[in-house]
Amino acid sequence: MLAIGLMSGTSRDGIDAALIETDGEGVTRPVAFHAMAYDDGFRLRLAEACQRAMAMEKPGFEPLIASVEVELTERHVQAVADLLGRSGHIAEDVGVIGFHGHTVAHRPEWGWTWQIGDGAGLAGGFGIPVVADLRSADVAAGGQGAPLMPVYHRALADGLVKPAAILNLGGVANISFIGSDGTLIAFDTGMASGLIDNWMQTHGGAAYDEGGATAARGQVDAARLAAMMADPWFAVPPPKSIDREQFSIEAVRGLSLEDGAATLTAFTAEAVARAVDHLPERPAQIHVAGGGRHNATLMAMLAARTGAQVLSVDGLGWDGDALEAQGFAYMAVRHLRGLAISFPGTTGVPEPMTGGVLFRA
Repeated sequence: MLAIGLMSGTSRDGIDAALIETDGEGVTRPVAFHAMAYDDGFRLRLAEACQRAMAMEKPGFEPLIASVEVELTERHVQAVADLLGRSGHIAEDVGVIGFHGHTVAHRPEWGWTWQIGDGAGLAGGFGIPVVADLRSADVAAGGQGAPLMPVYHRALADGLVKPAAILNLGGVANISFIGSDGTLIAFDTGMASGLIDNWMQTHGGAAYDEGGATAARGQVDAARLAAMMADPWFAVPPPKSIDREQFSIEAVRGLSLEDGAATLTAFTAEAVARAVDHLPERPAQIHVAGGGRHNATLMAMLAARTGAQVLSVDGLGWDGDALEAQGFAYMAVRHLRGLAISFPGTTGVPEPMTGGVLFRA
């Protein structure tokens, strides 16, 4: 069937909307993709909502978060309308929407995760069934609730030489590993572009470090990098996940713009290298999706620190910008078919789980 996937990621830069044709198993055909950027005002409100959610003991009513959720849903409605217009399809053509919403807080250690977004409102807006709240059931069952993309990565990587590794670099980084024997392992590795973006926004007057140019002019502060990597989270074996707010730019405060960017970029690369050490086999190649693959300095650091060939997934014919949105469309179809989206090796859940809540049109 035709399915739409929507992703508002930890980079907080906008909404990715993808239309694919899939059976939820091995057949996937990209049809259309649309990226809708957030304006600066909404990005700041969303960041504040995340900070307030992280300060709460459990999800509940908070006026700013509730207001941001309404705005977020309206923007997703617009993104779907734009995607349909660009694709030449109408709502009646689409069988389901996979609506990730936006993670305002991720606390699996406390037994909850919180994605805002009105699934019922989105379903009513187009008359299309919506699968949302894709992480909560996994966390309630004892899993990490993240990452969820491995099931889609596995389908795409069917023809790749194994072991294969797919690294997603958004605000947070996660890796999917498919072993020589088909073993599927996945987990968050640490920060990706989140801290680098924060640093550039607060110190460089830019939304992000375009191409890694600022980091390329700086020097890595080895002592500060070592202090950041001393966090015990990195020694925890997978499966594991992390919230975007778990680390901050305070660790590089006082450095020059260039040195801070270089050190935070190295922090991302070193965390991935540490993650590779947890894998049962070392992949010769790491295929990279997400916005971080456009950062040439980060890609070079990844290659140097992992010892692997680090390549953009675009070289495989995949769209590295659309991959996450496509994945949530794929997962929505799997939900309709009663197929699992998370597994013991990807989230630590005791048994494979379908996940998600269906909102009928």
